[in-house]
Amino acid sequence: MIGRLLDWLRGKPEAEPIPDSLWEPVVAALPFLAALDGNEQARLRALAGTFLAEKEFAATGGLELSDEICVAIAAQGCLPILNLGLDCYRNWVGIIVYADEFVIPRSIEDESGVVHEYQEVASGEAWDGGPLLISWRDAQMAGEGYNVVIHEFAHKLDMLNGDADGIPPLPAGAPRKAWEDALHAAYEHFCASVDMAEATDQETLFDPYAAENPGEFFAVMSEAFFEEPDLLLAEYPDFYAQLSAFYRQDPARRIQLADG
Repeated sequence: MIGRLLDWLRGKPEAEPIPDSLWEPVVAALPFLAALDGNEQARLRALAGTFLAEKEFAATGGLELSDEICVAIAAQGCLPILNLGLDCYRNWVGIIVYADEFVIPRSIEDESGVVHEYQEVASGEAWDGGPLLISWRDAQMAGEGYNVVIHEFAHKLDMLNGDADGIPPLPAGAPRKAWEDALHAAYEHFCASVDMAEATDQETLFDPYAAENPGEFFAVMSEAFFEEPDLLLAEYPDFYAQLSAFYRQDPARRIQLADG
């Protein structure tokens, strides 16, 4: 069942602000949103309201959809496009929210041409031209460097120009080579760090899932960019600079100003 807020927003000729009773608890619970200045919060709130009016939410896996869930996902999902615009999320409308992790059927063809089918447990999934899937249990872990919502929305941005390969549509005039150099240097260093951590039974600074491929690296580093920008800036300053230019935001600076 769609929440009453979504029904209300869709009944307006223009999206109206999300009520304080729904918006303020979301911002208060997430430090990376609370760090936004007044102007940024107002723009994010308006953007999230329009997003809610345009997208279609559904719940499954025993989850009862609520306005609070929809607002929390919209606020986090719209943060990456705060200065890019809602058109970045064009050509898809569906968001399916699961109560917990879910199973996705997969298939892969080996070098001999044999197709192997298997099932993968996932906390999120972004389909090119299709819906975005989110585990609500995982979404509630946001705020400490792990953010499945930002991760999947980053994939949607990456898919705007084709496969999720870690190279989204870059700003006009931005040299592609500079992005590729920074991305691959950071990715290769991180993969080596994951190998070392596994060999020594240590933890990595960021989610080791980022070592899967450059597309996953971009999505995981986007999580870090918004949630733990100081760590990302210190570890991979060149890639942080590329992300800052792409998202047109500087979260590390934002947090410094918020902390006084």
